[in-house]
Amino acid sequence: MFNKIYVKTKEFLKENYKFILILIFCFFIATFELPYYIDTPGGLIDVSERLEVEDGYSINGSLNLAYISEFKATIPTLIFAYFNDDWDIIKKEEVVASNETIEENNYRNKLLLKEANQNAIMVAFDKAGIDYEIKNREVNVIYVYEEANTDLKIGDKIIEINGIKISSKEEALNAIKNHDSLKIKVINNGVEYTRTANKVKIGDDYLIGIMVSETKEVITSKDISINFEESESGPSGGFMMSLSIYDYLTEKDFTKGLKIVGTGTIDELGNVGVIGGIKYKIKAAVKENADIFFVPTENYEEALKTVTENNFNIELVKIEHFDEAIEYLNNL
Repeated sequence: MFNKIYVKTKEFLKENYKFILILIFCFFIATFELPYYIDTPGGLIDVSERLEVEDGYSINGSLNLAYISEFKATIPTLIFAYFNDDWDIIKKEEVVASNETIEENNYRNKLLLKEANQNAIMVAFDKAGIDYEIKNREVNVIYVYEEANTDLKIGDKIIEINGIKISSKEEALNAIKNHDSLKIKVINNGVEYTRTANKVKIGDDYLIGIMVSETKEVITSKDISINFEESESGPSGGFMMSLSIYDYLTEKDFTKGLKIVGTGTIDELGNVGVIGGIKYKIKAAVKENADIFFVPTENYEEALKTVTENNFNIELVKIEHFDEAIEYLNNL
């Protein structure tokens, strides 16, 4: 029996080997990843799909996060992107730094997402006048520049700098600001280390060349549940998350039945920060028939250029602070 199967298989391969080779070649061409990424307009995420607020008030419109689609380039997608104005080819080193792994890049973006969501809760509760408590602040190293003169590692939790106990990002930055050479106690995977760092010139400034993120536990009187999918990360949804939480906390619904979209980072004080990929997010919002798009001040010129060149029908609103968005919506 096995001999017959062997003979038939051999005959089939002999008769169809050219076709099989063509299939293998086509599969290779279609799936072989090149050292490039493709960025395209993504879509919108209704924040209500990611957020639950205990006893939250209902809203008539919708508050949405805009996102871009990014994927590794193959030969067919690279060719398509070359002839498609809405698809851009991005070099791999512009997405993932040469001195970090994909896993480290993902770790950084996951931690930034967590920080953004925690800041969003604080800003919304502050604006609504509802008390909360902060516990367990942690300052983590999420990136080390190639130029840096330090043995700090991604994933280090900073607990002390030159003998000063560290419990917040602000304390860490203040401790770093006043010294050129640093001894830094950290914890990594449960083990304590003493690292060193010396300031070097990076751009126009002298820095130790690290990026840090602060995470904390925000204790509120109302249960807040924020659940993003595993593939979603980064800090750019922080502003819209704060706006959505605030709308659920307050009786007045400022959406007024409109589809409102926005982007931007958020810090604990409500400042809205610059993001990347604004033109893709504008196009995604227009594709989904959005009425209003909140855009950080530093991204406004590029956003306006995208709207003007494409004759898009969408209201752009420039913001630097959370309060400006609230004021705008209250005056609609």
